[in-house]
Parts: sequence; C-alpha cells; structure tokens
Amino acid sequence: MTPPSKPRIILQGESHEFMPGETILDVASRAGHEIPTLCHDPRLEPAGACRTCLVEIDGWRRLAPSCATPCSDGMDVTVQNERVERHRQTLLSLYLTDHPEDSSCSGGRPNQLLDMAAEVGAANDWGSLESRRAGRPGDRNPYIEFDPAACIACARCTRYCDEVEAVSAITLKGRGAGTTIGTADDKGLLDTSCELCGGCIAVCPTGAMTEKAALDSDWREEEVVRTTCNFCGVGCQLNLHVKDDKVVRVTSPEPGTTVNDGNLCGKGRFATEFINHEERLTQPLVRLDGKLVPTSWEQAL
Repeated sequence: MTPPSKPRIILQGESHEFMPGETILDVASRAGHEIPTLCHDPRLEPAGACRTCLVEIDGWRRLAPSCATPCSDGMDVTVQNERVERHRQTLLSLYLTDHPEDSSCSGGRPNQLLDMAAEVGAANDWGSLESRRAGRPGDRNPYIEFDPAACIACARCTRYCDEVEAVSAITLKGRGAGTTIGTADDKGLLDTSCELCGGCIAVCPTGAMTEKAALDSDWREEEVVRTTCNFCGVGCQLNLHVKDDKVVRVTSPEPGTTVNDGNLCGKGRFATEFINHEERLTQPLVRLDGKLVPTSWEQAL
C-alpha cells in the first residue's frame, strides 16, 4: 500500500514539506528564506503584531503575516517581490516617524528596527511625530530601564512575561499612539509580581528595555565571552559583555541553542558586581596565628 504523501507548500517557486501546525515562517526559516520580523520569538505564541513578516499568498487579496498563518496543502507563497518590498519599506518608514534616531536612547544596544529599515531602504523620517507613550520615571528598581520613545508595542516583553515566566508583571496599556508598556496602577517593578529576570530586556528588538547598569556602554565596544553560570547546578550558558576588563552586562544565547533556551534568572543576568568587588578572594588563604594569609594552590589543596 502506498503511504499517503506529505502535505507541501510552494515557497518562492520551490516545493517544501511541512508538519501539521507549522506556519509559513517556520517552513521558510527551515528552507533558508529570510523573512524579517520584529515581534516573533520561537518561545512565544504568534501574535502578528509588527506586520513586517507579511507575504503574498496566491488567491489571497491581502498580504498575510507569515508568523501567524498556518500552512495548508498546495498553498503558493511568495516571500519576496515588488509588492512585499514596497509594503516593508512603507511600514518601516512609519515606524521611524515615531522612533528616535539616536541609538543612545536604547543604551547603545542593538536595534533590529534600525537595522531592518536600513536593509530595505526605508525612508528615514526620524521623529516627525511626537511620542505620546508614557514611561515610569519613578521606577526605583535597580536593574531594568524602560524608554517608551524606543518602544514599538510589539508585545514581545509582555508575552514573554506571561507565557514563559508566567508572572504577568507588565502589560500593554493605553490606546492608539499612546499604547505603552505598563504595570498595574503604574507601580514600579519592585511593587509588582516582577521577578527581575530581565527576560523583557532579552526579547526587546529595539532596546526600549535595557540594563540600567549598562546605559552608558555601547555594545559595539564590548567583548563577548561565553561562559557557564555558577549560581546553581543547571548549567545555564551566559554571554558576558566585557569592557575595560569589567563585565558591563550579561546576555543569553539564542533561544533553542543551549540548555537554558535563551532564558536566565535574575542572578544569572544581573548578579555581576562580585566579579570586580574589592573584597573578592582571588587566591587561596590559610589561617596562621589567627590571621588569613595568601598561600599557593598546592599548599591549600
């Protein structure tokens, strides 16, 4: 008996198999077709919020979000053509009208929006609209800074907080151009259910969420060193960002690449002050006549 054929879609003129439940973006990524997206994260349910991943489907009147559109057998999808390119240029130009040009607004962090706009040739009408998004200037938490002007309301941070951390400390609030990232009763993060894991920083595509300790540091000047977190036995992988022989920030590897799947706890991401602390032990000590004095590793062992 001949086994049933697997369902397939036509992607940019090529036939590709897909598994039930896979989206166009899933198949395109596996096939090596790069579709830009700002709101997508493989750990999160698709939202289709940023609209940068729209593609053309034969027989469909409108462009469809590839991240949230399930594949169906025989679907004919065009990832790149003049219509799709025109849409992305227009969309990203609109984003830029409400986005600060100076990347220092995001603490010198990488900004996927600016990189994507430059790649597609979007018009740079910087900040022609006055931002109406509110921030939380009185937030006294020591780790996470929020710049509402750099936020594009992609909801990656709020979805991560809800779907991965199951904390729901932050949410989208407001309407229209005033939509921003808020908390219940506009409380500071220390007064909410926030666990200060910093996951919102990790998923933010524009640097609107960033580390307070690294606001004055430019990521282009930092050396990245991969290491293993030593706070517990899980073995989470860390990227230490080093500048002037000091760790200025900690990031996590890409989701799906290591044991921690791109996630970190508050200690792994923010507890770095001990590294350069003046009282940190840097060599073995032994007690002689009631006092601790330096010794060699051989003697200590």
